[in-house]
Amino acid sequence: MIHASEIMQTIEMIDQQHLDIRTITMGISLRDCAHPDITVSCRKIYDKITRLAEKLVKTGEDIESEFGIPIVNKRISVTPIALVAESCEAEDYVPFAKALDDAAETVGVNFIGGFSALVHKGFTTGDRKLIDAIPRALSETRRVCSSVNIATTKSGINMDAVALMGRIIKESARLTEADGGMACAKLVVFANAVEDNPFMAGAFHGVGEPECVINVGVSGPGVVHHALQSIKGQPFDAVAETVKKTAFRITRMGQLVAQEASKRLGVPFGIVDLSLAPTPAIGDSVADILEEMGLASVGAHGTTAALALLNDAVKKGGVMASSHVGGLSGAFIPVSEDAGMIKAAQSGALTLEKLEAMTCVCSVGLDMIAVPGDTPWETIAAIIADEAAIGVINNKTTAVRIIPAPGKKVGDRVDFGGLLGTAPVMPVNAFSSADFIRRGGRIPAPMNSLRN
Repeated sequence: MIHASEIMQTIEMIDQQHLDIRTITMGISLRDCAHPDITVSCRKIYDKITRLAEKLVKTGEDIESEFGIPIVNKRISVTPIALVAESCEAEDYVPFAKALDDAAETVGVNFIGGFSALVHKGFTTGDRKLIDAIPRALSETRRVCSSVNIATTKSGINMDAVALMGRIIKESARLTEADGGMACAKLVVFANAVEDNPFMAGAFHGVGEPECVINVGVSGPGVVHHALQSIKGQPFDAVAETVKKTAFRITRMGQLVAQEASKRLGVPFGIVDLSLAPTPAIGDSVADILEEMGLASVGAHGTTAALALLNDAVKKGGVMASSHVGGLSGAFIPVSEDAGMIKAAQSGALTLEKLEAMTCVCSVGLDMIAVPGDTPWETIAAIIADEAAIGVINNKTTAVRIIPAPGKKVGDRVDFGGLLGTAPVMPVNAFSSADFIRRGGRIPAPMNSLRN
C-alpha cells in the first residue's frame, strides 16, 4: 500500500534534481473502430479517443498540483493503425493520422502514438499503405507519432522493410525541410517493439492490451547523478547499490501517480516504465551520471561498461518498487535530449559507432541522432539493420530515430525545441552499404529464437 506521505521523501529530488513523471500515457484500443468507409472509421476513432481521454489532461494536472510532482507530458497510444485501417477500402491512410491529430488536440495531450505497422515477417496490404503514408502523415500533423517494427528475435530481420524505412525517413525529412526534418523526430524503427511502452515516439497500444489502460513513465537522471556525488571514489559495488536505492525511490513515486491516475479515471493501471529519460536541461543528463563514475567524457573507453552497470542497477532497484514494471525500463541515450551527450558529440568524444556499442547494454537504441542531409537512404537503412541485429541477437528492444537534417552538414546543429532539444549533426561512415541493402529478403532468426 502506497501512502501520500511517501512523496515527502522526494521533495528535494523534485525541487533541486529535476525529478519528474515524464508521462502519463493512456492506451486505447481502436480495434472496434474498423470500417470499410474511411470517413466512418475516422469518425469512430475521433469519438472514442475524445470520450475515453476527455479527463486525462485535467487528471494529470490535478495530481501534479495536489502532490507537487511535475508531470511533463500527457499522452495517448492507440492500436497500430495498420490493423484498424486494413478493412477500409481507401488507398490513402493520411486521413487516419489527421483524425488522431484532431482527437489529440481536442483532449489537449502532447503526443499521440500508434500510426504504426508491425512488419517483422512481411507486409500486408494495410501495412504497405500505412508505411507509404508516413511522410505525409507526420508532415501534415503536429502531435502524431509513428513506429514500424521490422525485426524480432523470433522472426529475424525483414530487410525489405529495412530498405523501405530508409527511403521513408529520407522522404519524411524532405517534407519537413523547413523544420529541420522534424517528421523524423516523430518516427521510430523498432526491433522487438513492446506493447506497453508509454514513451514517444514509439508508443502504441498492443493487441494483447486491454480496452483502455494507464501507463506511466518516470525519469530522474539528475537524482541519480546527485546520489553518486556523495560516494566519489568508492568501488563500483557502492555505485550499483546507490543507483538501486535511488531507482527504488523514483519508481515508488511513479507507482503512486499511476495508481492515482488509474483510480480517478476509472481505467486499469498497466505498468510503470522506470527508464532514466534525460532532458536538455542542465543537470538532467545520463551522460553526467556516466562521467560521475570517472569518465572524462561520455564516449571515452569504459563508457559501455558504465552504462551497463547503470542500466542493470536501475532495473534491479525499480522492479521492487512497482507492482507492474514494463515498457522499456532502463537508461535512454537520446543525443539531442541530453545536454551531456550533445556536448560529447560536439567535442568528438562521442561517435555514432560508440553510440551503437552503448545500445547493446541500455534501453532502446540510436535515438534522436542528426546526420548530414545528404546521407544516402541506403546508409540510413544499414544503420537500422545494424541496430536491429543487436536487438535480435540479444533478445532486447532496439530502435533507430535518426534525422537526416536537410541542408545540414557535420558540425551544424538542428533545433527541435522543447523536450526534443538540439541535435549536433554527426558524421556517418562514408563507405557505401548500397549493395548490401539492395539484396532484400530476410535475415533469419538466430538460434536463441528456438527456446520454446
